Amino acid sequence: MRRTRLTHLAALGAATALTLAACGSDDETPAATDAPAATDAPAATDAPAATDPAGGAVDLSGVCPETIVIQTDWFPEAEHGALYQMIGDGASIDSDKKTVTGPLVTSDGPTGVNLEVRTGGPAIGFQQVVPTMAADTNITFGYVLTDEAIENYPDNPTTAFVAPLEINPQIIMWDPATYPDVATIADLKTADDGNGVTIRYFESGAYMQFLLSDGQVDDSQLDGSYDGGPAVFIAEGGKIAQQGFASAEPYNYENVFEDWAKPVAFELIHDAGWQTYAAPLAVLDSKKAELTDCMRAFTPIVQQAVVDYVANPGPANELIVEAVNAYNDFWVYDTALGQWSVDQQVSLGLVGNGPDDIVGNFDEDRLAGFIEVAAPVFGVDGLTPADLMTNEFIDPSIGL
Repeated sequence: MRRTRLTHLAALGAATALTLAACGSDDETPAATDAPAATDAPAATDAPAATDPAGGAVDLSGVCPETIVIQTDWFPEAEHGALYQMIGDGASIDSDKKTVTGPLVTSDGPTGVNLEVRTGGPAIGFQQVVPTMAADTNITFGYVLTDEAIENYPDNPTTAFVAPLEINPQIIMWDPATYPDVATIADLKTADDGNGVTIRYFESGAYMQFLLSDGQVDDSQLDGSYDGGPAVFIAEGGKIAQQGFASAEPYNYENVFEDWAKPVAFELIHDAGWQTYAAPLAVLDSKKAELTDCMRAFTPIVQQAVVDYVANPGPANELIVEAVNAYNDFWVYDTALGQWSVDQQVSLGLVGNGPDDIVGNFDEDRLAGFIEVAAPVFGVDGLTPADLMTNEFIDPSIGL
């Protein structure tokens, strides 16, 4: 599900995204010897060789399912842009099942298989992606936050193999007019004349247990009734704080929700110390062996889709908006928000390269540090980064 999504909103032009994308396509892309030092990082010769004899797109038909099904954690949005970037012309939108299906393509052409993107959040009863994957054998891969991977590891271990987002967009936001002295989530604890500000969030958001144990919030502040909609925050007139995404809610509250129509302030959960990977594609370990060849060929396609989407998000954003409109739920989206979101993602580093010049790979040191923080929250012991992720299939030549 869309987990809870000290920075103040800053407007940013579309040129930023395009400039950074252009930088990613120059001659400074690293050689294979610049790959991350992970023990499972591949040599350059391990890059997928399944290409069309005529030199076209990678052919996935021999190594992947006829339809690669990806379960996401929320409604279609720009944070999922790389997925929709890979869907070609002729996409089919099922408003009842809340899915988008079409030919899986690259800039070189079709890959011989289809891609189905499934909506999360209320579409799956606000259930986490991991148990949803475990219950439905038709799902190939899913968006599995690192904290959810840790939480579910004892019963349903998963392995993440590519990370389209570098930093978690999740935030806690508040009204800067009501609380002008609040600069961080921790400041909400002593605001309102020392009474503390109520924080609405998805009750299953594990990050809140970390903030609680870390002393940044008090239990008396917490309200786990958040459902993803804006109504309560607006009705409270700035008295409460609420979770959201840095790359969505600030725009909507200022420009879309007419009953609010003013800026919000926020802090990234990442900056508060909960540094999970927000939307890595992962496979159930029970299916990893049968899908290894597919992941090897598919991963560089996902990496390139991130680069291509940031450079030109318009077509994928049109499909995202079309899907959201067809689903006709409380979630609203338009192309202006989609472009703003991409700009914001680039500005805040939500989308970007890893600890090097490579997009989509995992920083093992960061992940090891996060395990130290998160594992005690779930009572899971003995995990290492290798239990949760692999850089084995990453193409080190692809970066922003």
